[in-house]
Amino acid sequence: MSDAAIAALLREPKLARALAMLNGDGEETRVVGGAVRNAWLDEPVADVDLATTATPDEVTRRARAAGAKVVPTGYEHGTVTVIIDGRPFEVTTLREDVETDGRRAVVRFGRDFAADARRRDFTVNALFLDVHGAVHDDVNGLADLAVRRVRFIGEARQRIREDYLRILRLFRFHAAYGAGEIDGEAFAAAVAERAGLATLSRERVRSEVLKLLVARRAGEAARVFSESGLLGPLLGGVPMPGRLARLIEIENARGVAPDPIRRLAALAMLVAEDAARLRDSLRLSNAEGDRLAKAAEALAEWHGRATPPAAGALREALFHHGRVACLDALALAQAEARAAPDAPEWLSAWRFLSDTPEPRLPFGGADLLKRGVPAGRAMGDMLKRLQAAWIRAGFPSDPRDLARLLDEASTGD
Repeated sequence: MSDAAIAALLREPKLARALAMLNGDGEETRVVGGAVRNAWLDEPVADVDLATTATPDEVTRRARAAGAKVVPTGYEHGTVTVIIDGRPFEVTTLREDVETDGRRAVVRFGRDFAADARRRDFTVNALFLDVHGAVHDDVNGLADLAVRRVRFIGEARQRIREDYLRILRLFRFHAAYGAGEIDGEAFAAAVAERAGLATLSRERVRSEVLKLLVARRAGEAARVFSESGLLGPLLGGVPMPGRLARLIEIENARGVAPDPIRRLAALAMLVAEDAARLRDSLRLSNAEGDRLAKAAEALAEWHGRATPPAAGALREALFHHGRVACLDALALAQAEARAAPDAPEWLSAWRFLSDTPEPRLPFGGADLLKRGVPAGRAMGDMLKRLQAAWIRAGFPSDPRDLARLLDEASTGD
């Protein structure tokens, strides 16, 4: 527990202003969920969500009267976003589920914080912090936080049936906050209710998978997720959690931040077809899908290596694939090779790719036009031969070497 972090959270000026405008005259608003959990654990707090007895109409009226901007992000479910000096706060009216179908819920608004807590997913996400600094725990979430146990509130299978995304959230929150083995009841319920995963949108699956991959214990959680048989169908292929675990060790040895797309590649991509499959099965963005595809192209040349490529091959790969794809592919190749995370030769190759400028072809059509080569197919073919010759020569930049290559190409020597 961190009393100092709890107090610091409440002193945050924009949050204090939000609570002041929403409290009073018979209404109460509390901080809820992840912000309370993380402050209690003395971990970084990002988004701050609020739960209130006030209806969405009343929240909107009070916020506008105080000069705050309001966005009706989920009005029918009781949620509006109040923006104070650029800082958003998601404010949700206390509620109870009337009907659920595994994806959406029909709710009714209420005024009972304990009832609202009991409808949430995990005990560690159902903590409330009031304006006076008191933490309210109606589901024994603090006891679970103390031992870092991620546990469903109430009957696990019922919680999952209310929203099948909670299966993915179980593994993600276990990766981020859990210790030891995953909660047995929760795990058994996830396996028993696995058919519900097919009802989820690929966008929701993508979001949870990528968040899981950068969590504190991503490697272990991915292994359990994979061994359960639940992860493979979501990815459309056979996961490789051991390869992911080795990549994470390599990232740690390099001192680089966790990267969800690189980790996804380690978990589920060997060839270009895998990149295309992941783009579709997880509905990745164009940038994410393109990055996987480029990494697969670069990796195709390095599969099965026990040692990293030599400097010349690395430079050529930089030219053809770019720095990001090459760094991704090198880390994946090292993970495949089962080399030590801090192996000097692989670290040297990583530094080479990080520090070496990407080669840029120093010739263009204008250079050949000056030598009398007509535009068209002949020029395109000659540029290809010139590029190949430039690469064979070791990517020279000296003007005399470049002039010689141009002369040879234009004369056919």
